[in-house]
Amino acid sequence: MADITTDVLIIGTGPAGSATAALLASYGLEPLVINRYRWLATTPRAHITNQRTMEVLRDLGRDVEDEAYMFATEQELMGENVFCTAINGEEIGRMKSWGTHPLSQAEHQLSSPSHMNDLPQTFMEPLLFKTACSRGAQARMSTEYLSHVQDEDGVTTTCLDRLTGKEVTVRSKFLIGADGGNSKVAEHAGLSFEGKMGVAGSMNILFEADLSPYVSRRPSVLYWVLQPGADVGGIGMGLVRMVRPWHEWLIVWGYDINEPPPAVDEAFAIRVVRDLTGVADLQPKIKSVSTWTVNNMYATTMSNGRVFCMGDAAHRHPPSNGLGSNTSIQDGFNLAWKLAMVIRGQAGRGLLDSYQAERAPVAKQIVTRANKSIEEFGPIFSACGLLDSVDPVKMQQNMDARCDDTPDAERQRKEIREAIAAKVYEFDAHGVEMNQRYRSDAIVTDGQPEPGFETDAELHYQPTTWPGARLPHTWLFGPDGEKVSTLDITGHGRFTVLTGIGGDAWLAAARALAKEFCIELIAHKIGPRQQWQDYTGDWARAREIRDSGAILVRPDHHVAWRCDGTIADPVGELRRVLNTILDR
Repeated sequence: MADITTDVLIIGTGPAGSATAALLASYGLEPLVINRYRWLATTPRAHITNQRTMEVLRDLGRDVEDEAYMFATEQELMGENVFCTAINGEEIGRMKSWGTHPLSQAEHQLSSPSHMNDLPQTFMEPLLFKTACSRGAQARMSTEYLSHVQDEDGVTTTCLDRLTGKEVTVRSKFLIGADGGNSKVAEHAGLSFEGKMGVAGSMNILFEADLSPYVSRRPSVLYWVLQPGADVGGIGMGLVRMVRPWHEWLIVWGYDINEPPPAVDEAFAIRVVRDLTGVADLQPKIKSVSTWTVNNMYATTMSNGRVFCMGDAAHRHPPSNGLGSNTSIQDGFNLAWKLAMVIRGQAGRGLLDSYQAERAPVAKQIVTRANKSIEEFGPIFSACGLLDSVDPVKMQQNMDARCDDTPDAERQRKEIREAIAAKVYEFDAHGVEMNQRYRSDAIVTDGQPEPGFETDAELHYQPTTWPGARLPHTWLFGPDGEKVSTLDITGHGRFTVLTGIGGDAWLAAARALAKEFCIELIAHKIGPRQQWQDYTGDWARAREIRDSGAILVRPDHHVAWRCDGTIADPVGELRRVLNTILDR
């Protein structure tokens, strides 16, 4: 007999595990989440937080979203990616990034009620973990996953209590592996992967130093430092990342993966900090040094029976594009409501198959994009003349040549400008963050053709109510004039029907089927003298249906189905759709 029984056991308290625990607890379940360590993240690792992730936090509650903003570095200070010879050195070029360019900023504001920000994992993880535990999730630290066995009725997991040295068994209906890039759960579940681990090596130096005098004129999250012949080796590029403005920083550089990881003592770390900052007498406080590998691997299967994997366990890639924790949290947003409905008996097990169908393509997309972003530094190095020689003196001369008054130098300056501008695909890829369109049995398109992308789908978000897409955000207005997003009146663990004047039959159908299916299914009529009004007309333009039509929105804000107008039997039609989605 198991020592502990729970509906869902989650291995790992990182962004994926803690977010999923928080969502399940918010939906009324009591998951158990375990962590092999004594506490949460101790290094800032993930930090770029995009709008879609902030919408998940907003769905958990405005208090959760507001607390994230309170600890985050705001979007304005994320500023411009800077390419320079040192933090206090000559600037080679820069690009406005993370939605700070006026055109991108407008697109961000139109796309979401939430704001992009920089929230290090040392702040995100405790926020999600606290939310989970305060809402009913159980948690055990210093508890290590060892193995699991699943059967028709559930999963029996063996764990090690690292405080007592004793083994503990946990019986759960479902098991979630959110246990990182070396996931034992994924290995034991026999999940399939494509790609390769350990394609490159990197080292981090986390340090404290007040650099505000040197960055005030060009605030940024990321400073890309080019110093041919520096201790970082090769072409001499090191990244200086702002962790907390402007006193906590992280230096990242690569090492040869075919060699042992370099040993870095404090003297070496201080020398590197001084080199890359350009401040010879700086007295940094070295907080930690660590090594890690760049991976290029994604799961082609993300579940096996009652076992699911998410986060870094399923998509393993470099931090380029800032997609790691964002995709991890969004994995949880996709799976949690499905698990809750199956556990409550409101849906059949087939609903859970849609997790694999919907999130595996996202895993492939973001792993591919992140690794491609690394390759896209090549044109910058080439334009600077850093690939033409291995001699640091010659490399520096090549880079200096851009300042000459010659046709070659003019051409080089143009190449440098264009190469830096092309990094928009890493540093402002709004479409990569927001354009996910799901295809699965939990989506009913009724043969409606998918709209094509009118602009670059990696750079620009294109709103649509085509089933499978995220519901477009527009502002609506309540009876007292309060402003709410279309995302605010949907989600929160329940299905929602949106209709307009002439859609009373859809409201009645939603009420009837909520009782019949024993689910939360609410309906909103948007229009003049209704609870929610569309004064600006933005919703009428975004909804892509007539007033008398209906849009069914899933708990994760994705459109499940839509109907353009009135039909003879709205109850029967909505029943058909819900039966399909919920595997009833």
